[in-house]
Amino acid sequence: MGKIVVSEQISLDGVVEDPSGVEGTGRGGWVNEMSQADRARWTEHEFAESVAAEALLLGRRSDAWFAARWRDRAGEWADRLNTMPKYVVSSTLDEPQWGNATVLSGDVVEQVAKLRTETDGDIVVYASALLVRLLLDHDLVDELRLTIHPFVVGAGPSLWGETASRKTFRLTDSRLLGSLPHLTFEVVAA
Repeated sequence: MGKIVVSEQISLDGVVEDPSGVEGTGRGGWVNEMSQADRARWTEHEFAESVAAEALLLGRRSDAWFAARWRDRAGEWADRLNTMPKYVVSSTLDEPQWGNATVLSGDVVEQVAKLRTETDGDIVVYASALLVRLLLDHDLVDELRLTIHPFVVGAGPSLWGETASRKTFRLTDSRLLGSLPHLTFEVVAA
């Protein structure tokens, strides 16, 4: 059985919107302020995470965002991301933009639960905050991996939204990626 792993870059106040600044939200771009040493450690970590993963699970907008930035890149990390299996959750998309991808449509909860039982290993979710909230609400997330950037953005969509019930997590790992805290939480079953 697979494990749904949410891997996010997040501000101190939980904001996940526009970390790179390319969406032009006015408050974005906070990941660009990490030092070169932090970026090098974060890159090593993210590459290792992609190598260990069996697949990626993305929302429609995240599929388009990543496809536009990774499709034409070269190198070990780009090769891994571009060739690994991807699943894109969408009710409107027929053809995903990133290669080696399958659209999951219909009942998202049912489709992701099925994917989880049919996959061995980690199914990593990058970005896709709305999808993450839905998965959390339906107890489909097994692990959270959060790289915390030392900024209070002050506004913008957060990883956290209202949930149908209280959610409990257990810290299973903490480390520094350079000076950036990286926390891993296991979801505790209710």
